[in-house]
Amino acid sequence: MFEKDLRISYLLDFYGDVLTERKKEVLDMYYNEDLSLAEIAEQIGISRQGVRELIKKAEDELLFLEEKLGLAKKMRALRIHADNMMNIANTEEIPSSLRNEIKEISDII
Repeated sequence: MFEKDLRISYLLDFYGDVLTERKKEVLDMYYNEDLSLAEIAEQIGISRQGVRELIKKAEDELLFLEEKLGLAKKMRALRIHADNMMNIANTEEIPSSLRNEIKEISDII
């Protein structure tokens, strides 16, 4: 059975622009629009097996990029740290200027 790896949707946000337009489109339809292989095949005019192979190749590319660059992992870590900083800023007595800086950083991430 061909099961969805939901990490791919997250990786698509980071590395999707390096994929070919077709691969990016197919992954978007499969992961973000939740279309079946048959629905995608019908829309783009290839076989269901062709869609599956296209998805697999695109997933492999995204996983390779994450393995080498680690941007998604780093972003998750930054998000956790930013959330922790906001929690501290909201519970501790700190100057409002520092609290505002922490909020700005948190909003960026």
